[in-house]
Amino acid sequence: MIKYYNRKLKKYEVETVAGYTYIKWTYSSPIGMKLLEIIIKKKFFSKLYGYYCNSILSKRKINSFIKNFNIDMTQSSKDKSQFKNFNDFFTRKLKPNSRPIDKNEYSLISPGDGRLLAYSNIDLNNLVQIKGITYKLYDLIKDTRTSEKFNSGDLIILRLAPIDYHRFHFIDYGKCTTSKRIKGDYYSVNPMALKKIRNLFCKNERQWSIFHSKNFGDILYVEVGATCVGSIVQTYKPNKYVSKGDEKGYFKFGGSTIILFFEKNKIVLDQDIIKQTKQGFETKVLMGEKIGTKL
Repeated sequence: MIKYYNRKLKKYEVETVAGYTYIKWTYSSPIGMKLLEIIIKKKFFSKLYGYYCNSILSKRKINSFIKNFNIDMTQSSKDKSQFKNFNDFFTRKLKPNSRPIDKNEYSLISPGDGRLLAYSNIDLNNLVQIKGITYKLYDLIKDTRTSEKFNSGDLIILRLAPIDYHRFHFIDYGKCTTSKRIKGDYYSVNPMALKKIRNLFCKNERQWSIFHSKNFGDILYVEVGATCVGSIVQTYKPNKYVSKGDEKGYFKFGGSTIILFFEKNKIVLDQDIIKQTKQGFETKVLMGEKIGTKL
C-alpha cells in the first residue's frame, strides 16, 4: 500500500498501482528478483513490450485501462476511439486549460502530473532516493562540473505512475540545452523498487539537460525511464526560447520520474510539500500547479 498526500483535500489517500501484484512479487520474492536481474530490467524486455504497445493489437487494452484506473477522458484532446494503439492513448495530449498554469513569474510550477518529494540545502553526495537510501549526483549525470553547480541547492523528485498524464513541460521562460542520454537498465520507479535497488536512478536509462530559466537560474532537468518505458521522447528544440508550460517531451508506456535540481538561493519550496517529504509521504500535484516561489 502506497499512501500519498492530497494537498487540495488536505488528507492522505492510497495510490491505485497499475500492476501492483506483479511489482510486489517481482521486488519481494527471490524468484522475482532473479527474473528482474536476468530479464525484466533489460532493455530488450521494455523494448519488446513497447513494440506491442505501438501495435494495433494493443488498442484492446485502452478501454479496460480507462475503466480500471478511472481515467478522466473529458480532459483528453482525442476521443478514446481515435487512438491508434495503447501508446497513442498513453501519451495523449490534453485539452487546453485542463491544466491551468500559474503564470505568476514568482511561482515555481510542477513540470508534470505525479507524486512529489522536495528537499532543500541538498548534499550532492547524499541525495535521498528513498528514506535510508542515498545516491550521488555525479553518478546520476556523470558530469562533475555540472554537478558542483547545484551543491546546497534544492531538489524535487516527481514520480509519474502509469495512470498519470505522461507529458512533461517547462517550468519557466528560457532556453534548454541539448538533452544528453545515459544508457541504463529499466527498473521500476515504484517505491517498492526504490527500497530494494540501491542507486536505482543512477542505474536506469536517463536523459539530462540544463534549462537556463528567466526567473529561477539554471535548472538541471533529468528524466529517468523505468520498466516498460519504450522511450523518453524530447519534443522541444534545443537552445530555442520556450514559454512557461510549453511541452518538453513525453514518456511512452510505464511509470517514470522527473528530477529537477536548482541552484542555491534561487527558490523556496512550498512548506506543505517539504513537511510531507520529511514525514515520508509524496504529495500529489498536477502540471502547472504552484510548488514553490522565486527567492
